[in-house]
Amino acid sequence: MDDIAPHLPGLRRYARALTGNAWAADDLVQDTLERACRKWLLWRPGTDLRAWLFTLMHHLYLNQLRALPPQPPLDLEDVQHELKAPPARTDDAIDLDRCLQRLPADQRAVLLLVTLEDMDYAAAARVLGVPVGTVMSRLSRARQRLRVLMLACGPEDPAQPAAPSPAPTGAARLTRLK
Repeated sequence: MDDIAPHLPGLRRYARALTGNAWAADDLVQDTLERACRKWLLWRPGTDLRAWLFTLMHHLYLNQLRALPPQPPLDLEDVQHELKAPPARTDDAIDLDRCLQRLPADQRAVLLLVTLEDMDYAAAARVLGVPVGTVMSRLSRARQRLRVLMLACGPEDPAQPAAPSPAPTGAARLTRLK
């Protein structure tokens, strides 16, 4: 059981990225640790404990999502009176977090496991219970969609469309993480 402690920061990071807020992330980590304690005899020594813990967390998160009642889409006219003027300039980290939350759950999970938690494709596939090829295609789609979403967050005046950015050159070029 002492082997779990080094994995807590990674579990917390992943939970925070999945849920989008600190209190839900804390609950998810606690539920994951509780499940790990109850199912400890099912873990096979010699296998990847980190992947097993992340698998438990991912399954718990999916179960929580399934338990939520379906939310009907909001109509802009229904919430227009609640809209406030956007801040003059948003921080890139806040924009990234908002854009990550707009990704489909399966794409967000793959992107977070591979980039944030530095898992290889095979480990991410084990955590998510999907083939490695599915991990690669979801990761590609997630990166592409995130790039589009981040570009859309770009202009300071939300009434103006995002201007296409020039093609990156040299050190500014996007590089493949894996």
